[in-house]
Amino acid sequence: MPIGLRLAQQHLVYAAFGIYAFAIGNIFPRLPDIMEAMGVGEAALGLGLIGLPAGTLVALTLSPPLLDRVGYRRALLTLLPLLPVAYAAAVHATGPMALFALLFPAGLMVGATEIILNVEADRTEAMVGRRIMNRAHSFWSFGFFGAGLFGGAMAQLGLSPQAHLALVAPLTAAATVAVLGRYEPAPARTASAETSPRFARPTLPILVLVAVTLSAMLMEGAGMDWSAIYMRSVFESGPFVAGLAVAVVGLSQAVTRFFADSFVDRHSPSSVARVLLCLLALGVVLVFAARSPGLSLTGFALIGVGCSAIFPLAMSAAAQRTDRPAAVNVAALAQISFVAFLIGPPLLGFVAEHWGLRWTFGLGLPLVALSFVAAGALGGRSPAAIAQR
Repeated sequence: MPIGLRLAQQHLVYAAFGIYAFAIGNIFPRLPDIMEAMGVGEAALGLGLIGLPAGTLVALTLSPPLLDRVGYRRALLTLLPLLPVAYAAAVHATGPMALFALLFPAGLMVGATEIILNVEADRTEAMVGRRIMNRAHSFWSFGFFGAGLFGGAMAQLGLSPQAHLALVAPLTAAATVAVLGRYEPAPARTASAETSPRFARPTLPILVLVAVTLSAMLMEGAGMDWSAIYMRSVFESGPFVAGLAVAVVGLSQAVTRFFADSFVDRHSPSSVARVLLCLLALGVVLVFAARSPGLSLTGFALIGVGCSAIFPLAMSAAAQRTDRPAAVNVAALAQISFVAFLIGPPLLGFVAEHWGLRWTFGLGLPLVALSFVAAGALGGRSPAAIAQR
């Protein structure tokens, strides 16, 4: 007999996003300590971090048919407790190549979980008859905010990354059982969505959606990977303030995502996205030019706001296409977008080592312009919004 809280379907989705983000987010406030323990620079650390997107990309490409066979309930309730175990193993790496190898299985789990949660959010939208995608991703950001605070506090207290990440595993397992024990997948939008081809090949419309997400994914990933190191290196901030930079991105992103769906309903996905991209550009400029920790934290907050709804809006647009099953279009979009989100920021370590950490953010401005131009692919003013005029 299932155990756990009795929650509405959308609340189960929100909880799953939050638990997932907390499980994977605790490593990022500890990256300065991991880099110091390895005795390497930003470029070498970035090389090791590529193990995560490598595994993620493989899973996003190959896992949809496997997830169909295993079932979303069994897969999700297995993956969430295992994710922090994989990260806890990875922080025992003694060098970049070992870090790459240990993060690869974590990436496989991340890719599979991304497909489950985003498809489940889309199916739940259809079931309840209203948008929940942005709000679901807001709980991911709240979970990441919690991970940034918790990780920063553990660093400030002097707890080693190994002990800290080991502590996250039982916390995640307990939350999964207590909150998601009664989770059952929502029904698919169409019968065809139950089967998927082996490879999730991106089509031209999906590639346009990739262009929309590119700057947000790169800058969100840079905020996760490099914000703590940026604060320690540029301003010599303490461990908690460095972790706070990670948390600020998550919190500002969470609050914006929580309220974004109502703005999208009143206006349109494309117009909301373009406002957010302007705020993202401002945040990037502030981080690039800041001469004080406070101004940098303000820039990180604006980056969180600017990145907040771009990816969820693109996921909704991909899932609602009728040319292929939702799971395939979601996976195809995520495959390419996650290259920017996960591979891009580690590769920026080479930029940081040769030109400084500020340029890891400054290089995002041309991509913001590209995303602004492509944002029309998200869709125009909704019928409900037109009726309210």
